[in-house]
Amino acid sequence: MKLEQEAARARLDAHVHGVLCTLHPERGPDPMPVVYAVSDDGHVGVPIDSVKPKARSRLQREDNLDADPRGSLLVDHWDAEDWSRLWWVRAQLEHVPEPPAALTEELADKLARTVPQYADKPFHRVLVCRIVRLTGWAAGEDA
Repeated sequence: MKLEQEAARARLDAHVHGVLCTLHPERGPDPMPVVYAVSDDGHVGVPIDSVKPKARSRLQREDNLDADPRGSLLVDHWDAEDWSRLWWVRAQLEHVPEPPAALTEELADKLARTVPQYADKPFHRVLVCRIVRLTGWAAGEDA
């Protein structure tokens, strides 16, 4: 069953992990698992951190968003034993290349509160995208 906007937003807000899909100029869809936070006014923040090892601090997802500002964040729940509990939410996104400092700080603070490894805000930066559209589905009302 299709999720209403409020239900989709509540599920997005309640989680911190999903798959961000950007568009690579040559190979097309470029999905990547990410941690995220959602602001009160409908922006998603994805941290570029110094916690996990990286070849460079500038990531491909940033290059992808510079080339095409569209992206999607997919969050889902899978239960192999009980398919009546399945659900997913997709946030269509538009990259905000120069977000207000207050918005970036709000998202960084939220990440620090919800992800223990980010308590000290070990971020190179936080990618900010505006939620353009939310869609979702659930197998049932109890999902």
